[in-house]
Amino acid sequence: MSMYDYLMYEGRYMIESIPLDNSGKEIPGSKGAEGKEFINLLFKLEEEIKELTYEEKKVKRQVASRAILDAFWSWVEETATLSTTNEKLTKALTYATNQKKYLETFLEDGRLPISNNLCEANIKPFATARRSWLFADTPKGATANAVMYTIVESAKANDLNVYEYLKFLLTVIPDTDFNHHPDRIDSYLPWSKELPEECRLTKKVKKHFK
Repeated sequence: MSMYDYLMYEGRYMIESIPLDNSGKEIPGSKGAEGKEFINLLFKLEEEIKELTYEEKKVKRQVASRAILDAFWSWVEETATLSTTNEKLTKALTYATNQKKYLETFLEDGRLPISNNLCEANIKPFATARRSWLFADTPKGATANAVMYTIVESAKANDLNVYEYLKFLLTVIPDTDFNHHPDRIDSYLPWSKELPEECRLTKKVKKHFK
């Protein structure tokens, strides 16, 4: 769970707690609006550091993002002590408090995105087709489905030609003794630099004719 997903899903109570004017626009100054502003600041910072290396991004996060988060948690603690009839705000504050350590995970590694939107977008086809997976028939069949889906999505995420990559794996893996040489699997993973060139997608350049 990331800070963004907290705001968009479980934190939807915070958004919904913000009063609206007659035109449907948020009325500034509410506690919900204050909480949302902390999230906006975190994402503004992410936009500013997006071109940095992973290590540089980690350093920036542990200084700048840490300061924003500390202010956010102080705000959560203070706001939670106030008397309110706004149940959605109360739920948002309670959830944030209970999930604090998970919401800060992105600080630990510059490679971690502040949002898991990309991951959710990739698993959406699998979720929407869940009725099809009923025909996996057995737990082992379901496991095989999950493994294959993971391989395919990982290949796509690493700009591989999925067909060529799967063909390569099915060709070389049967003749590879992983039991005695488990380290060899590293060279076959989707992000390996040792994969043959035909497994990689080539960018097609459009020709312009006069």
